[in-house]
Amino acid sequence: MTGRTPKYRTIAEDLTRRIGSGELAPGSTLPPQKQLSSAYGVTLATLRQALQQLEDDGLISQEPGRGTFVTGPRLAYRLDTLRGLAEDLRAQGRTVTTRVLDRRRSRPPAWVAAVLGTAQTHPVLRLCRLRLLSGRPAVHQVSWVPDPFASELADVDLGGPSLYAILAERGVVVHRASESVRPGLLDEDIAAMLGQPVGTPVFVSDRITYGLDGRPVLVDRATIPGSVMEIRAERAATGVSLQWSHTPGA
Repeated sequence: MTGRTPKYRTIAEDLTRRIGSGELAPGSTLPPQKQLSSAYGVTLATLRQALQQLEDDGLISQEPGRGTFVTGPRLAYRLDTLRGLAEDLRAQGRTVTTRVLDRRRSRPPAWVAAVLGTAQTHPVLRLCRLRLLSGRPAVHQVSWVPDPFASELADVDLGGPSLYAILAERGVVVHRASESVRPGLLDEDIAAMLGQPVGTPVFVSDRITYGLDGRPVLVDRATIPGSVMEIRAERAATGVSLQWSHTPGA
């Protein structure tokens, strides 16, 4: 430890690094304060300053009588970039892996069929994926891909690059996307896949991606626990446009 940097700040920086790397995983419990103060060679008062800084930063939660729990850094779900979800998270320095849960042609739900301008009886490619951050389930994502774009994804490994990158390699240009984000609650099926309790508050993002000719290329629905991410957008005179709309029945 340096003489110029306060000891509590050095401890806070070390714990922040360990949380960011996944060494101290979200949901895990920190060692007792006496054990931590001994490990860092500081007084309890100094350690508590460090823990308070981490709590102020939203990285831990101190619960009297229960202990100190890691909440983990919240990631930014950016509304001002035209990138795939995995690309956005990797740009923030996160380790993202993808688990393909299902990949088949099926009839789209009514709202997707309406977006694609196709009959609900006409099957499209449906991809169900789970995004893992540092090995922990974080985002459930379902994508519907209409023809002829679906044929570009035949026999392609979908556990690595984003769909945007795969399509771009095959000459499909992504021009723009519209997106709506609303609050929701986890249902039983998705809660089990994310390892979260049923009824956990989540963000539900519906994104429609268009090609140069204005046709929908992808329709995505991502379910994101509110404890994992926060929504961010950069506002400028000619930048992202945000609209707040009333949800019927709310």
